[in-house]
Amino acid sequence: MTDRPDRTDTDLLGIYLNDHLAGATLGVDRARSLADAEAARDPALADAVRPIANEIAEDRADLWRITRSLHVPVRRYKILAGRLAERAGRLKANGRLVRRSPLAPMLELELLRLGVEGKAAGWRTLRRLADADDRLDPVHLDSLLERADRQLETLEQLRLRQITETFQRPDTQPSLQESRS
Repeated sequence: MTDRPDRTDTDLLGIYLNDHLAGATLGVDRARSLADAEAARDPALADAVRPIANEIAEDRADLWRITRSLHVPVRRYKILAGRLAERAGRLKANGRLVRRSPLAPMLELELLRLGVEGKAAGWRTLRRLADADDRLDPVHLDSLLERADRQLETLEQLRLRQITETFQRPDTQPSLQESRS
């Protein structure tokens, strides 16, 4: 480390990092919930999401360590808010009241993808700050960004597959037009 002065506004950075920690908490919980919910209905989806959920949890732990290394206080109430927001999101019925909607995995994959995009933006922000702040490790941030890019690619492949699963189900009954012929 050099004796270069710290040029980072720690107050604003603290708010930013704590907001990302709240989002990461929501992401971990949502990814795990999706994997658990799909384990019986779509084991392939559950098996593909579970490693991403584990990586999101690792990314959250890395973000926590980065936050602490910058001497930014972790605001636990924001983390709790992220957890509560994820739980509240489960209450959305998606057209079904009692059982899980076929639309749920599609929407949850899209939500996860948005969350990973936000995480990648956060890593890019920290990477840029690393050029002026020796407390941030640019090599580590580059590896976190590469992992986020891989997660985005996997989530997009799963999302595209889910389009067919959700919206293009085989017809079991003739259409109205066919029955009139």
